[in-house]
Amino acid sequence: MMETHVTCTLEEERRIVTELISEAEDHLKEGNLYFVISNRWYTSWQRCVGLLTEELSSRVPLDVTRPGPIDNHDIIDTQSDATDPQLSRMLEEGVNYVLVPDQVWKKLVEWYLYKGGPTIERKLICQEFPSKSYSVEVYPLSLKLTDSRDKSSATLRLSKRASVGQLYEMVCSAKGVSKEKARIWDYFEKKKSVLLDPSSERTLEESCLQVDHDILLEVDENASTQYDISSAGNELALVPVGPTRSDAILGGGIFSKGYSNGSMFRQFWKDPFDDDSLSGFVKREGRGLRGLHNLGNTCFMNSTLQCLAHTPPIVDYFLKDYRDDINEDNPSGTRGELAIEVGELLRKLWSSGQNAVSPHFLKTKMAKFAPQFSGYNQHDSQEMLSFLLDGLHEDLNKVKQKTYIEYKASHGCPDDEVAEEMWKYHKARNDSVVYDVFQGQYKSTLVCPDCGETSATYDPFMYLTLPLPTSLTRSMTVSVFYGEDNRFSTPYTVTVPKDGSLGDLSNALGAACGLKDDESLLLADVYAHKVFKYLESPLQYLSELRDNDRIVAYRFNQMHKGPGKAKLEILHWEQKQSDFGRDAEFSGKLFGIPLVTYVNTERHSRSDIDAIISGLLSPLRRTHSSSTVHVPDVDVDISGSLEDTTVGDKELSFSVFWLDRYSSSLKPLESDFLPNPLSATRLVVKWDEKEHGKYDSSSYLNELPEVYKATTSLVTEEVSLFSCLDAFLAEEPLGPGDMWSCPACKEPKPANKKLYLWKLPEILVVHLKRFTYTRLLTSKIDTFVDFPVHDLDLSKYVKNKDGESYLYELYAISNHYGGMGGGHYTAYAKLMDENKWYEFDDTRVSAVDESEIKTSAAYVLFYRRVGSESETSNMDED
Repeated sequence: MMETHVTCTLEEERRIVTELISEAEDHLKEGNLYFVISNRWYTSWQRCVGLLTEELSSRVPLDVTRPGPIDNHDIIDTQSDATDPQLSRMLEEGVNYVLVPDQVWKKLVEWYLYKGGPTIERKLICQEFPSKSYSVEVYPLSLKLTDSRDKSSATLRLSKRASVGQLYEMVCSAKGVSKEKARIWDYFEKKKSVLLDPSSERTLEESCLQVDHDILLEVDENASTQYDISSAGNELALVPVGPTRSDAILGGGIFSKGYSNGSMFRQFWKDPFDDDSLSGFVKREGRGLRGLHNLGNTCFMNSTLQCLAHTPPIVDYFLKDYRDDINEDNPSGTRGELAIEVGELLRKLWSSGQNAVSPHFLKTKMAKFAPQFSGYNQHDSQEMLSFLLDGLHEDLNKVKQKTYIEYKASHGCPDDEVAEEMWKYHKARNDSVVYDVFQGQYKSTLVCPDCGETSATYDPFMYLTLPLPTSLTRSMTVSVFYGEDNRFSTPYTVTVPKDGSLGDLSNALGAACGLKDDESLLLADVYAHKVFKYLESPLQYLSELRDNDRIVAYRFNQMHKGPGKAKLEILHWEQKQSDFGRDAEFSGKLFGIPLVTYVNTERHSRSDIDAIISGLLSPLRRTHSSSTVHVPDVDVDISGSLEDTTVGDKELSFSVFWLDRYSSSLKPLESDFLPNPLSATRLVVKWDEKEHGKYDSSSYLNELPEVYKATTSLVTEEVSLFSCLDAFLAEEPLGPGDMWSCPACKEPKPANKKLYLWKLPEILVVHLKRFTYTRLLTSKIDTFVDFPVHDLDLSKYVKNKDGESYLYELYAISNHYGGMGGGHYTAYAKLMDENKWYEFDDTRVSAVDESEIKTSAAYVLFYRRVGSESETSNMDED
């Protein structure tokens, strides 16, 4: 049996790949090639060569079973055109796929072959701002081109770093149109919004074109246009002739992006502040109730934006003239681009009317300055909020030159003096509306457990991230197969330690199914109706098993395993006849769940194999015939005759074929069969009407349950916000890897760390830490947190008694429903003018009773201080 083309040892493979990756990282250059590989395959290779042993604390024995050929089928979009296969959307690097440099790819293909779908080649691109960085463009732009002449559509794929001029060249070449006669429009939401300049070197990303963006081609046979191209310094801006619309200015903001040498904001300033009805945060009847379009998994962004859009001091600031605060020269900012787009979006949300607003231009800026938000994957609304607040602060920081201020030693000084001095240091370098509104201050102490020496620091914070009480266990569902009994399979749901091992899972399953002393379980990860990997290391971490994996435990008597035995894997294949006329062709599909048993490593006759398969399937034998319908979904190639076989004069019960473990080809099973003692041998049973009539495959060979399936059942566990705050502020010892160098003992000590709240901000953001992450596992805590809507009194938690009010009132909530990746974000926000709560679910906005806003979906809470300046000014003007 041909397994691989490997010509070197596992240690050599590890060394070669490690060196090639290091070399590639030392020579990063735009245009370098990288290849996408399924993380399933790559992880199995890493484990095989020992690259995961450090992560697993060197407890896991090396798995020397080499993986088969590189297989990317699990990351290819099954709905994409077969002639143009594409990566599935919503994939995560390190979870679903990995990226390897060109030379590593060539070596892996040389060693292991590649038979798993199309080669996925991507290029390295360079991001120059705010600092030079490189990233692989995993999802190039996919633009939907509509030809206005015949309304035909086509898909174009090119890099987001391509220029508008290159886009014109591609479109004109594909459509046979001269560049002089072509006009290409940004056709977002099937509306002409921006005419793209054919001579512009602006990138498609800078032109706010994103994945699945619509563009429109118009052809002017007279080569004339109603648009004037106006020079604005070194760049070109498209200015429509006639009434000015802010949407028609390239970039879509209230400032034209045609700028040069000096200010990007003064050249084409369209003063948006002459509308007195928008000034301030009051007397805007019927406003503040506009939804936001979902651009494709952007509910996380919409939820965050609606919470910010109902934060009184922020909206009050952005609805006024803030242009003098924009810091164009801050290297840590975005030259004001983020602040401009946020300001424009808030003005639209607070304009009159009920139509939903598109955050399209803001999302483009986010992708530009925070590449983690590019594409259309689901993200965390709290991470989005953190990026926005940091970015807005840097764009609006009034401190143009951050001078270094030397910190003076304050040992022995009163706490309030030290804290105030640190606050002044911080404010001297950071002065913006964001910090004025959201910034608070911690006191953090470290205490030596031996001598009692104490060190205190005073650090700023923008939000509180509070832990939630969580179970230390995990529920897992596994199907146990009784290969040697009159039963067949039973799913068991067991509880295991969340940080446990496969040994813990095996023990729990053994107890659940009544495993005898002379029996054992063989765990396997089943994927695409085949065993993807046998899980035989008892010390392997359970965190490597994802909730959507499907795990099987095969139950055996100990005497059937051990020396002189080999695994035999039985797959199920069903033949379908296509209706293409007289010369009908046959195609085949794998279906069902593989069966596994142990056989002697000696040669077996065809009759022996027939008897083994009959024994495995005996629990499925029907008492009478019936028909069954199957939905197969894995292709296999066929070679040789598929007719029923005979041995001598005896007709066999099954048509059996041998499946090359590292390919998809089927070959008739030889009469003298020798199993592979080093790895599982795969045999394929052909099912036709006869087999379906004899055996009940529908009841027992159906789909396996997932390891964990989230349900919509009500959550009964409940904690209070105060208990979460107590847990956050509780004293805890530092770990062995985070020792504190005690200045009195002159050596590292496992100090005790304690946090205190010292100064609280006008707007207090509370992040409930519902998500926990490991390398392969993301879990969510659905515990209901009982939080106050009114009169959140934090006085007892604040150590600084400066006379400030520490009474807060809730005004917005970012909610998350479901699990990570497949969940959905919404927002609740209070309209201050009406003193009413509303739910913002993308474009849908509806009133909600205050009694309904406290749910287990609450993720980020927004409180404002009672008696704050914004509240007082609102009350005065009302």
